[in-house]
Amino acid sequence: MEKIIFPDLYCPFPSQINKHVDVLEDYALEWVTRFNLLRDELSYQRLYKSKFYFLAACAYPYSQLEELKIANDLLNWVFIWDDQCDVSDLGKQPELLKLFHKRFLEILNGVELTNQDILLTHALSDLRQRILQKMSRTWFFHLVCGFQDWFNGYEQEAVIRAQNIIPDLDTYIKLRRSSVGVGIFLTLSEMCHQLNITDSLRNHDVIKKLNLMTGDIIAWSNDIFSAPREMASGDVHNMVIVLNYHQQISLKQAMNNVAIMHDQVVKNMVNLEASIPYFGEKLNVQVAKYILGCHAWIRSNLDWYSHSGRYQNIETLELVG
Repeated sequence: MEKIIFPDLYCPFPSQINKHVDVLEDYALEWVTRFNLLRDELSYQRLYKSKFYFLAACAYPYSQLEELKIANDLLNWVFIWDDQCDVSDLGKQPELLKLFHKRFLEILNGVELTNQDILLTHALSDLRQRILQKMSRTWFFHLVCGFQDWFNGYEQEAVIRAQNIIPDLDTYIKLRRSSVGVGIFLTLSEMCHQLNITDSLRNHDVIKKLNLMTGDIIAWSNDIFSAPREMASGDVHNMVIVLNYHQQISLKQAMNNVAIMHDQVVKNMVNLEASIPYFGEKLNVQVAKYILGCHAWIRSNLDWYSHSGRYQNIETLELVG
């Protein structure tokens, strides 16, 4: 395998970190441990080394502590499930994956737990209850839509894994925009940063473009830094691997091409922000805060890579049944 040297990525947005980061570090795995989500001590150690608390603290720098704890716990849940979909055999079984996702969505929509539910489902129900203590059911619907899109992306990826093919570029980009989960993370920023995004504003082309660009920027940077892990585990859902295979170029060139794509989207985003229309004084304040939330996620994602041990290990986090 070629020696991999990660390219520098353009990011003009400042690094920030929540003032509660030390408290959050002490709390980091308390919720995961309480719900007994992982099988053994080694799995917990690997999860702790991933430092999702650091990602949460940087992604939601203005959040109050209780909302930040919810964000931390949700990130842990998301990445635990991500490991099952990416690294374990479950990621090659789309029909089984659909059954899990159907149940997760039922729980998010308020269906009662049963003694047949796995512990991860119980943990998701707890997240729902805690979030609804902070936010309205109308807002929560948008968070559920983010989960639904994310689940759909994973199911489509599983179909491709089961077929043992490498998706073409257009197919991959479409799938990645779902599986990156930006609909979850940016909706959560509304709770953490106390934003009031109206439905009309949420459906405006500017906000939709900001969301799309934020997701692409995060996805392409993640594909660069996760490429060695995914190549080692045999996963094909990575832009670097897609370009390397379909364009018959070296891994180094593929990685550089992804970096060029990343940097161009960042520049496009900055240009878009300079042409934001006037929505009215109150709404423009909300839009400005929303943009800062997008910036925080983009910057935190980059900063997190240098602190996290997540991509140095290809083993899955073993769930308790």
